[in-house]
Amino acid sequence: MSLQPGQPAPQFTLVSSAKQKVSLSDFKGKKVVLQFFPMAFTGTCTTQLCTMRDNFGYYDGSNAVILGVSVDSPFTLAKYKDEYNYQFELLSDFNKEVSTAYNCIYKEFVLGLKGVAKRAAFVIDEDQNIVYAEVLEVATDLPDFAAIAEAIK
Repeated sequence: MSLQPGQPAPQFTLVSSAKQKVSLSDFKGKKVVLQFFPMAFTGTCTTQLCTMRDNFGYYDGSNAVILGVSVDSPFTLAKYKDEYNYQFELLSDFNKEVSTAYNCIYKEFVLGLKGVAKRAAFVIDEDQNIVYAEVLEVATDLPDFAAIAEAIK
């Protein structure tokens, strides 16, 4: 069953690309744009995160933070963040717990890979409730960036 606006966001603690523990609760009082993506260094994922990177200024003054989440290791994500100059944290859901909690995980992805995060976007308000939820079934589709921007206003 997918998460709907109005529901409390599932809490989590993940390891970031900087090898630090990051919890959703760290951002209470701020809006959080949670972007799940299947895999670092793949075309559509890079487009998704680069769009967030290039529109990062749009979120200035909106009291919002962006967090990228994939099942890649923190080491892969560190390289990915460095190569593309993402100015937001990338979090490793290596154990697939958060992708599962947010109901955005492929049982089977390309090449027979199992347990990969679906492309998804969630906006979480200052009280840690979901105000926007979008889970994409087709990995080459991109989230609705205009709707995300609207949700953080």
